[in-house]
Amino acid sequence: MERRKFLTRTAVAGVGAAGTIVGAPAIAQGSKEMTIVSTWPRDLPGLGVSAQRLAARITELSEGRIQTEYFAAGERVGAFDSFDEVASGNAQAYIAADYYWTGKHPAWAYFTEVPFGMVSSERNAWIKYGGGQELWDEIAGEFGLKCLPCGLTGVQMGGWFNKEMESAADFKGLKMRIPGLGGDVLSKLGASTVSLPGGQIYENLVSGAIDATEWVGPYNDYFMKFYEAAKYYYYPGMHEPSSMLSFGMNREFWDELSSWEQALITACCLEENANAFDEANANNGTYLQKMIDENGVELKEFSDEIYESFGEAAQEVFEETRDHSPLAAKIDDAFQEALRSIGGWMSISDVAYSIKRNKVLGIEV
Repeated sequence: MERRKFLTRTAVAGVGAAGTIVGAPAIAQGSKEMTIVSTWPRDLPGLGVSAQRLAARITELSEGRIQTEYFAAGERVGAFDSFDEVASGNAQAYIAADYYWTGKHPAWAYFTEVPFGMVSSERNAWIKYGGGQELWDEIAGEFGLKCLPCGLTGVQMGGWFNKEMESAADFKGLKMRIPGLGGDVLSKLGASTVSLPGGQIYENLVSGAIDATEWVGPYNDYFMKFYEAAKYYYYPGMHEPSSMLSFGMNREFWDELSSWEQALITACCLEENANAFDEANANNGTYLQKMIDENGVELKEFSDEIYESFGEAAQEVFEETRDHSPLAAKIDDAFQEALRSIGGWMSISDVAYSIKRNKVLGIEV
């Protein structure tokens, strides 16, 4: 699919398909209506499709007793206006990455991802069984929200660059789209960072308004066609090793639901949390090779020197985040403790096994 056609179709969707009411086997009498807004473009493979799938699943699984009306980014409100739309009660839920809200409180980042954070299996463990959900409830509650996990990206790529990044000094003066605390890390290295919604990245990259961007990984990135403006594709991304997506609901709406309705929505979110991650892993390798073979993408690995600079800057960012408030410090303490406990186990289980398996079988990038 050509990207320009995709964007055109997305724009048309903003008029013709905006507010898609998801059909159900039958509309139950006395059904509840749930308006869902999103930060993702309509029909975007990966993130966009995942959000639409979740909205449809809630109506399907509830047999029409919860009628969802889904709006992609820009169809009802702008992508970054989703938070206020739901907190105010104008919509009942958003599907987004909660680190978009760090301007409201920096600790929101911990519930999407932070630099040198958890991989997806570690994050699931923390959220479900390590106290992460309770902390998420605490910060969300301060803004009148209730959030649930509804997607995982896996370890993201380091980004698209229009020049080779040979040392940390190459980040000085670089204009890059990168949100969250990862953007703060690059700012420490002298980069000029911005947070742009997905639908605006390509134009800014092509025009030269930005020199680089991160998005997700090969499956999601392929359809954005960033390779038309930046040929160097770097890995691994220190900024987002898992990136958990959020189904954020208006708290009053959530509290008024029956226990059955809450359980159903939770089940749908956890189902999509797994589906999105599995779909990305199933497709990333294929689309990475496709971009290399067909589009001349040059795959590059960040040097140890660059990664060490990332690490030093990340420590400064964490300290500044902790200084924001007692809640920020509390969340950082819990996150770092869980990361070291769960990550320590992972280092002698999944990580150690993968390294030895790949060496024995000769598995390489």
